[in-house]
Amino acid sequence: MDDINVLHHRCLLNLRRRIRDIGDARPAQERYTRLHKDGDMLSYQGNSEEVGCYVAGCPLSKQNCYFEVTIVDSGVRGSIAVGLVPKFYRLDHQPGWLPYSVAYHADNGKLYNGNPVGQQFGPKCARGDRIGCGIQSENIQEGLTTVFFTKNRKEVGSVEVPLCADGLFPAVGMHSLGEEVKVDLQAHWFLDEEDSMMMMVDSHEDDWGRLYDVRVSGTNCLPPTTVNPSSLIGRVELFITSSFTPIIITIRRSQSNSTGGSRNQQLLEYVGKGKSIMDVGLAQARQPLTTRCHYYEVEIIDAGEKCYIALGLARRDYPKNRHPGWSRGSVAYHADDGKIFHGSGVGDAFGPRCFKGDIMGCGIMFPRDYILDSEGDSDQWEGLQVFPGHDSLCLYHRDEEDDEEEEEEEGEQEEEGRRVTVFFTRNGKLMGRREVVEPEGGLFPTVGMLSSGEKVKVDLHPLSG
Repeated sequence: MDDINVLHHRCLLNLRRRIRDIGDARPAQERYTRLHKDGDMLSYQGNSEEVGCYVAGCPLSKQNCYFEVTIVDSGVRGSIAVGLVPKFYRLDHQPGWLPYSVAYHADNGKLYNGNPVGQQFGPKCARGDRIGCGIQSENIQEGLTTVFFTKNRKEVGSVEVPLCADGLFPAVGMHSLGEEVKVDLQAHWFLDEEDSMMMMVDSHEDDWGRLYDVRVSGTNCLPPTTVNPSSLIGRVELFITSSFTPIIITIRRSQSNSTGGSRNQQLLEYVGKGKSIMDVGLAQARQPLTTRCHYYEVEIIDAGEKCYIALGLARRDYPKNRHPGWSRGSVAYHADDGKIFHGSGVGDAFGPRCFKGDIMGCGIMFPRDYILDSEGDSDQWEGLQVFPGHDSLCLYHRDEEDDEEEEEEEGEQEEEGRRVTVFFTRNGKLMGRREVVEPEGGLFPTVGMLSSGEKVKVDLHPLSG
């Protein structure tokens, strides 16, 4: 009798799926309440007492088995839920609260599986985090399917839930003022190890110490870059050709294939609001520039609405809502106006503006005896002069007599901290340099973005091959 019931249940599921797939030609209708929808953006419009819920028009399937939600603003409480629900789920309940639904809740990291009481499941999620949800397999005989969840492209865990005849539909719930998310119903996820090497989005967050309103991923999904042959620059290479003066650092054009990507390259995408100067998206590397890694590059993949893109160096505790260069302990070259900002919101004319396809570089010229956070003297480097040439940058010591007039001023500077020379490039050509006081702990590669659609490709180690 049990076998007959199982067989009957399987036949019923298959029949209803066929009716759903080929018998219903009506367009799929998404449903939502107490939410405002603008394209792929959802924002809470309730009074923080009632739940707002969104249910997609189509269920997950073998062809489209995964979706993602990026938290743009966590609002007052961050009561955001991401999961799967039946087709006619009640929109006044958070996903996961009612039977046959399951959801990962951002505010407490709990999993709700058909029950208003959640179980501890994973880490909490906040602004800038991406929550993913997908189905891995179906056990029709047992009437179960395996649902998994991710945070920033790393799997958090999985759970078995009952199968629904109509399928399981992507759902997002919100419950407090100010909450806003971006929904990607076409996100991709590969289950096999071989396929995971080809993931369209591959997390590289370990290289970044701080990420605010910036999403980081690999670059395997990027199309080959079309580059003007007259300005073909793969990377900037710096070589110290002599340990004695004069010291020559040569900036040479790379002959590498422009369509090939470095294994070090990562894609940074702005995911903030971009509505005011407080909505800066900031990405800061985990490690400062050193003598072994003294240069990095950024290629503009998409200039977005305004190309408010900046690259530079900043102290470790740099404010997250300030563009690089705007506040103390930072210096940056800004793409939108070609200005250099050095610890001030007012920039100085520095170089040309940068656009899509341009490669901006930033580095530090270190003396041979430099040691990070040491008390060593940097006077040897202080006496260098710059003479830009066609393909090289030559640095020469000035005579000691020329420095006597500046001894008093330099003494005051040393009290502030060591001064190092920061330089910037555009498409392999030196734009200029700026002497800055190096803060304790060093200067960290820092990229800022501020308008919708901005994407850059970053190589933190362009000289490593």
